[in-house]
Amino acid sequence: MTDTASPRAMHTPVMLNQTITMLNVRSGGHYLDATVGLGGHAAAILEASGPNGQLFGSDADPQALTIAAERLARFRDRAELQQAWLDDAPSAVQDAELTPLDGILCDLGVSGLQLDTPSRGFSFQSAAPLDMALGPDADRACSARTIVNAWTADRLADLIFEYGEEHRSRRIARAIVQRRPIETTTALAEAVLAAVGRRPGRRTHPATRVFQAIRLEVNRELERLADFLAQARNLLRLGGRLVMIAFHSLEDRIVKRFLQRQSAGTEPNFRTLTRHVLRPTSVETAQNPRARSARLRAAEAI
Repeated sequence: MTDTASPRAMHTPVMLNQTITMLNVRSGGHYLDATVGLGGHAAAILEASGPNGQLFGSDADPQALTIAAERLARFRDRAELQQAWLDDAPSAVQDAELTPLDGILCDLGVSGLQLDTPSRGFSFQSAAPLDMALGPDADRACSARTIVNAWTADRLADLIFEYGEEHRSRRIARAIVQRRPIETTTALAEAVLAAVGRRPGRRTHPATRVFQAIRLEVNRELERLADFLAQARNLLRLGGRLVMIAFHSLEDRIVKRFLQRQSAGTEPNFRTLTRHVLRPTSVETAQNPRARSARLRAAEAI
């Protein structure tokens, strides 16, 4: 089985029904999927907006875009795809002359394609070079290998604490420094495991938060998210919808606080549609365990 065949065959878009409902997809609407990934959500949006709805899909990962293009080929010229980082998606969709938009979707985080392709270095299930770049034009001066092998213990600990929300960050950072050079994903995971051990009954590997922290820094994901949100309202028509799916508390907190600010005051830009964050159903998480941490928030442009 090839690297691309597996995720293409097994790809299940997260919280699909809730997403289409909260986007309020209409026939003939214009939509932006700013993290199009393998195209699962995009295909559903195009189906619901038929026969003449338009979708612009962007993603930092050209490998994902190749698969998305295959999935969306049946929609012909109703779908346009372009490689772009999240914070560059607003200018890209404006250049495509699809604004103002009826809806924007962002499904944040890494996809099964990235996690299940060992050479990408996102997973510690098999040995691979430390990489974790979502796109080929990521800042190579801040690669995962550089962070792990060149940063001071204090700087590394601060990153793991802030972006990984790991309270044992100092102990982990010291263990990483002591084991340098660390060249592979499995070697990094072993260093973390040696530092903190595995808690009985805990489902996730103790290195999960460390990998999250490094990945967020390599790709500047939180910074890009904040920059994207700051541009979102200018892309939407009155009544247009913004739907954000986050997978950990750092992303979700940025989205939550943005919507709180934008829906408050005498001249709000958004009306929040999700009073409480929406979560996947028990049926969905049973069928797709990776969906269990998903958190959806939505708002309407006013």
